[in-house]
Amino acid sequence: MKPLTNGSWALTCAQIMLLGLCVCLAGAFVAQLTLGELPCPLCILQRMAMMLCALGPAMILFEARRGHNESAIYAQGFGLSVLAAILGMAISTRQVLLHILPGDPGYGSAVLGLHLYTWALLVFICVLLGAAVGLLLIGTKGWTPPPLRLLSTLLPWLLAGLIAANLLSVFIEEGLHWVLPDDPVYYQLLK
Repeated sequence: MKPLTNGSWALTCAQIMLLGLCVCLAGAFVAQLTLGELPCPLCILQRMAMMLCALGPAMILFEARRGHNESAIYAQGFGLSVLAAILGMAISTRQVLLHILPGDPGYGSAVLGLHLYTWALLVFICVLLGAAVGLLLIGTKGWTPPPLRLLSTLLPWLLAGLIAANLLSVFIEEGLHWVLPDDPVYYQLLK
């Protein structure tokens, strides 16, 4: 595979989207491990939707590294992100509405004043906006900054690692049971 030297602004948009989604997924995973708060089934579905959102830009980067810069590839990648973001917005909105009543403490600790499912809703809105901008920039000539060129190589591997870590985490949390508890308090495989 040849390195990315010059690309389009749509490629840069895909790189920024993938970086942001990897940071969000890593942040949720770090919050799980450091705060000791296990994700509920809706939280896990939101993480899965974020992973699906990230697959679109990852596909764009993978194809660009192979020298394929057709508009259809960009449209498919950003389209996948849009569909996954709509799914994620529905899931996170459902969880926000579950805890909207006054006096409801919400699920889990707040981070910077908002719960993680509220942050997830904001992330999905940003993905929609980023994909829209990426679609508008298809075909434009641009410059890819050197740090983003390096990240183009590392980010898909980081995404693969985050997906594997989340799969392992869910398996340990659910254990050999068919259903994940609504309010998990311990890793069922370890107890």
